[in-house]
Amino acid sequence: MAEEGWVALDSRASTALAASEESIAERITRIRYDGSDLMAFYKFPTSNARYERLNRFYDEELHALREQPFDSYDQDAKVDYLLLENYLKRSLRTLELDDARDSEFAPFVRPFAAPIRDWVQTRIEVRAIQPQEVASSFHAIVKEVRRCRQMVSEAEPGKYSKAAGYRAARTIEQIRGDLREMFEFYKGYDPLFDWWVREPHVRLDAALAALPAFVREKLAGIKPGDEDEAIVGEPIGRDGLLAELEAEMIPYSPEELVRIAEKEYAWCEAEMIKASQEMGFGVEWRDALEHVKGLVEPPGSQPLFIKSLVDEGTEYVEKHKLVSVPPVAKEAIRMYMIPPEAQKVSPFFLRGHVSYPTSSMSHADKLMSMRGNNRHFSKATAFHEMIPGHHLQLFVADRARPYRRLFSTPFYIEGWALYWEMVFWGRGDFFISPEDRVGSLFWRMHRCARIVFSLKFHLGQMTPAECIELLVNWVGHERATAEGEVRRSFNGDYGPLYQAGYLLGALQLWKLREELVGQGLCPERMFHDQILKANMMPIELLRALLLKQELRQDFKEQLEILRGNMT
Repeated sequence: MAEEGWVALDSRASTALAASEESIAERITRIRYDGSDLMAFYKFPTSNARYERLNRFYDEELHALREQPFDSYDQDAKVDYLLLENYLKRSLRTLELDDARDSEFAPFVRPFAAPIRDWVQTRIEVRAIQPQEVASSFHAIVKEVRRCRQMVSEAEPGKYSKAAGYRAARTIEQIRGDLREMFEFYKGYDPLFDWWVREPHVRLDAALAALPAFVREKLAGIKPGDEDEAIVGEPIGRDGLLAELEAEMIPYSPEELVRIAEKEYAWCEAEMIKASQEMGFGVEWRDALEHVKGLVEPPGSQPLFIKSLVDEGTEYVEKHKLVSVPPVAKEAIRMYMIPPEAQKVSPFFLRGHVSYPTSSMSHADKLMSMRGNNRHFSKATAFHEMIPGHHLQLFVADRARPYRRLFSTPFYIEGWALYWEMVFWGRGDFFISPEDRVGSLFWRMHRCARIVFSLKFHLGQMTPAECIELLVNWVGHERATAEGEVRRSFNGDYGPLYQAGYLLGALQLWKLREELVGQGLCPERMFHDQILKANMMPIELLRALLLKQELRQDFKEQLEILRGNMT
């Protein structure tokens, strides 16, 4: 024993401790936060330093990962390895894609962005500055901003794509914000800085403030004041879709997925006709749909009846022992209203720990009836968003292997929630009335349409306007809600496969359920609990985990097996 109770270790023990390896779970956590810190430090858009540093980070981590003893890992660790490898490869490709997109507008943005980037990075790295030099630089940058306006104004039609113009405008807004943060850092602390830089910054900030609207109008055709109404996307093409499908472990072509959606839509339409006939509308199911749209709840009643639907879904899964519901998950649900402006993008519920019905009297009654104040349309979506859907899913994800949330995928997240619509439908005792079935089928048709319009948009086969028409004519959407759905899909907050992930992920889970529950290999509640506790991952890896399949370091999903999981 050494002094103060410390145990002396010989050199061999010290070496062994120093050489100890981090677990794959620890590696994932470290990479998640290291990457987040690097992105915050090298935050300036279009920066070569940002691209090079992140590219080096992901590349080095990928090589280091591949040196790990994969064959010695247990099944759970092998899954973590494969998830991390897939994440790192996808991150490298995303960097490359972002760099290519930024290069489209670099000729008119880079001349003024580069010197601003240098000053922003100087401030982040806390290097010495000379206020007089900053002031002189800002004066020069104003001239470059004016030159940018001239280049955009004189650009030949078609030289820059609409998507490039939209992305350029958003980038300029971010650059302006980074410059303002740099100025605010020094302002008030350095009297010389205030003396020299205040006025040049006012001029430069004003020049940058006016530029995004100018670029959007000239290159993207979006007039000032129309930004919230515009729908602009960046189609990634067939090769881009194939790369995204590979990352999601879906060995299907986009065209095959469209055919799956069309097949599912045909089933929905046949079921919709059955419900329509029960209601006395014959084969004209759109008439039945319009009738159900009009069955609205009284104004001001949304909070109580939405809560009753949330309670109904919770009580149903508990009564039939379909999934475990932790007491706090159902006790601590909170509810807020979506304000009218936010409904332009999300006219329905939002998911998470909170139930958000749309606020009353902010849109026309038919818009509100789609979810906000129509019991039949809301019946299928209350449990989708809450229990056993997203709320339960995220509640467990925060507590079971939370590091796997880094591998978020719509095929797991949205697939899980939609899968429960299929389970409830298949049991035959939840959507009992034809009106309830019409409401449920509307959303199933909507998911089919999402696959078609999102994939065809990225294939260059549909415009945003045509996507809106598909939702109106194929599904029965009100035009306002169709516009909101398409705007939400393409304006930059969702990946290219997000909308397809709802139904395709649900179909994968449904087939996995047949393999395990249907074959008597696993009780239903245990099956669902295992999915939740496994946390987020592509469904094919989830399948391998639950079925205890042999995993290889060069894991490639078997095409025919996966086809059997979805068709």
